[in-house]
Formats: sequence, C-alpha cells, structure tokens
Amino acid sequence: MSMEYVDDFIATVSAAARRLKRVPDADAARRPRPGKWSAKEIIGHLIDSAANNHQRFVRAVWQEDLIFSGYDQDAWVAVQGYQGVPWPDLLDLWASYNYHLAHVMRAIPDPVRSRMHTRHNLETVAWQPVPRGQATSLDYLMRDYFGHLQHHLRQVEALRLPGSS
Repeated sequence: MSMEYVDDFIATVSAAARRLKRVPDADAARRPRPGKWSAKEIIGHLIDSAANNHQRFVRAVWQEDLIFSGYDQDAWVAVQGYQGVPWPDLLDLWASYNYHLAHVMRAIPDPVRSRMHTRHNLETVAWQPVPRGQATSLDYLMRDYFGHLQHHLRQVEALRLPGSS
C-alpha cells in the first residue's frame, strides 16, 4: 500500500511550521470571536490530536479491532492553557510530534496498516466518520488524521495572521 501521503504530511507540517513561526505571539493568541479558538488553541488541539492518534496507531498493531477511546477536545484545550504557552514552543512541539507520527506510520507493517476491520468506532473517533460495520483500516485512520490536520491548518490560515503568508 502506498505511503506517499506520509511524504505530503511531512511537507505540510514543515511548510506550516516555517510560515507560522513568523507570526507574533500576541497575534497567535487572539481569538477571532468569543468562544472560538485562537491559532495557539488550534495548534494545541492538533497536539492533543497527535497524542490521541499516536496511541491509536500503536495500539492498532496488537488489537483485533479499531475501537479507541475518544476525548473531549474543548476540555483538553482548556485544561492545558495553550493561550499561555509561547507560540514558538507550541509550534516546535506540534511539528516534532508530527514528525514522530510520520515515523510511526512508516514503521507499522503494511499488512497491519491495510488489514480491514468491521469492528471499529471510527463513526465517533475519526474526523471523517466511517459508518459502524463498514470495513475500514488503520491506513484510513492515518489518512484521516492528515486530513484533520490540513483542515485545522486551513482554519489558522483563514485567521490571516500577520507574518503567516
């Protein structure tokens, strides 16, 4: 099974990290509207997503299904106080974690990544849900993770932060 998307994943993370490092900390912390996440909180959410998907990818090697715990993304962002973390530190952690996930994606053998499962809960834990009982694979979840990351990077880009273009 082709892993070309992992190269695209790495390139996306690298390019975004370079662009976003030019954004001033105060601008990264600005919320577009009350109740909406700032760029810092969006990147923080992507760190949380990396942490949760990291354990999913690794556990899938030994599981006979793709059933994983979910998490309350708003609560995770709130409790970790991403607004108070220096922007360069958040970006470094986010990029490093994703480079490691790319390594993990490549390290998992193809038969494990491509094995089809009808027992899963990707209707609740995937960004693009898979209906219950429909066969899916760990490779789908990995690609879905990348799609989720791209979605949130587009949200950050839509904030039109000074220095990000």
